[in-house]
Amino acid sequence: MARTEHGPLTGVRVVELAGIGPGPFAAMLLADLGADVVRVDRPGDPALGIDPAYDLTNRNKRSVLVDLKSGTGAARVLDLVERADILVEGYRPGVAERLGVGPEACLARNPQLVYGRMTGWGQEGPLAERAGHDIAYIALSGTLSMIGRPDEPPTAPANLVGDYAGGSLYLVVGVLAALQHARTPGGAGQVVDAAIVDGAAHLASMIHGMLAAGSWQDRRGANLLDGGCPFYGSYATSDGQYMAVGPLEQRFYAEFIELLGLPRTAPDRDDIARWGELRTAVADRFCTRTRAEWTEVFDGSDACVAPVLSLREAPHHPHLAARGTFVEHGGLTQPAPAPRFSNTPASVRSAPARPGADTEAVAADWDVPALRDEAAHPAPAPDPYAPAPAGQDPVPDHRRP
Repeated sequence: MARTEHGPLTGVRVVELAGIGPGPFAAMLLADLGADVVRVDRPGDPALGIDPAYDLTNRNKRSVLVDLKSGTGAARVLDLVERADILVEGYRPGVAERLGVGPEACLARNPQLVYGRMTGWGQEGPLAERAGHDIAYIALSGTLSMIGRPDEPPTAPANLVGDYAGGSLYLVVGVLAALQHARTPGGAGQVVDAAIVDGAAHLASMIHGMLAAGSWQDRRGANLLDGGCPFYGSYATSDGQYMAVGPLEQRFYAEFIELLGLPRTAPDRDDIARWGELRTAVADRFCTRTRAEWTEVFDGSDACVAPVLSLREAPHHPHLAARGTFVEHGGLTQPAPAPRFSNTPASVRSAPARPGADTEAVAADWDVPALRDEAAHPAPAPDPYAPAPAGQDPVPDHRRP
C-alpha cells in the first residue's frame, strides 16, 4: 500500500479563528495529522505575549490576517468557510455570532461544515458567559480534588488535564466524528460543543465507577491511584531527584521490593492500615542512593520504576530518543506528532506560523483573492484592554488574559 507522507488528514481543510489555549492545540493536532489548517489572526494580536516563532501550537499551520471587526472581515472568513471542512473557534458564547461568523452564518454558506466550539463552561448553563481558566474548570468537575497530597491544597497539573485533555482532545474527537458523519450519504455539517468541564468530568469515568462500587474514597491521597498507595507514587533520592514507582501487580511488586532491598520486616502491602509505615520504609531506602544509581538498579526490570525527568531531560532518554518521541525542527526541540500511522505518517512540516505570513499563498490555494485586499489594508490594532462597546467583548476568547 502506498504511503502518504503528510498524515491521514491530508486533504482536509480547517479554519481556525485565533485564540489561546485549547483551541490552538486542537488545531495543531489536526495540522500534525496532515490537515491544511489556516489560522485567522487578528491584526496586532499577540499570542500569549510570546514570540510567535516559539509558539509550537501553531506549527504545521498557515496564517492569514483578517480584522473581523472591519466591514469586510466576516465576508473574508466566510469565503474560507465555504471551502473548508472544519472550523475551530474558542470565543465566549455569542461572540462569533456578533462578529458574523457564528454557526448559522457559516452553515448557511457551507452546509457540510463541522463547526467546532471550544470553551471552558460550554455554550449554555449558568456559567456559560463567565470568564475562566483551566484550574476553575477542573475544580468544578471534581477532577482537581483528586490531585495532590491529603494534607495540602490540591495540586494544579499545569493546564494539561483541563485545557488539553478535557478540552482539545475532546474537540478533536468531536470534529473528526462529525466530519465522518458529514461525509456519509445524506450526512450534513453540525456544531460540536466541546466544554472543558464536560471533558474533564468524562476523564474520571472509571473513578466514578469505583466510587459507586465503594472502592474509591472521595478524598485526596487515600486511594490506589492518587498517591495514597505506598507502591504508586514518587520518592526522593539522595541527590534531591525523584523516582516514580508503580508496581501494582503482585509479581511486579515482588521484583520491586527485591531490587529496592526492602527489609523483610516491612509491612505487607495488603495491610492498608500499615501503608504509612510501608511508605516510610520505601522512602528511607530511596534516600540511600542517587536517581542515577536507582535508575541503574531498576534498568531492565519489570518493577515498574522510572526516573522522574525534567522537560529538558526527557528528549535525551534512550527510549524516547530511539522512538523519536521528540524531534528538532527549525532549531526547536519539540514533541513529535502522535499517535503514529503505518501508511500515513505524520511529521513536523513547518515552523510556527507567523501572523499573516501566508496570506498570499492561502488566497491562491483556497481561491480567495479578496484575502489579499483584506491583509493589505488592515484596520488599526484595537486595544484588547479598552472598555468594550455595549454588547461586545474586547477579548472574544472564552477567557481573558
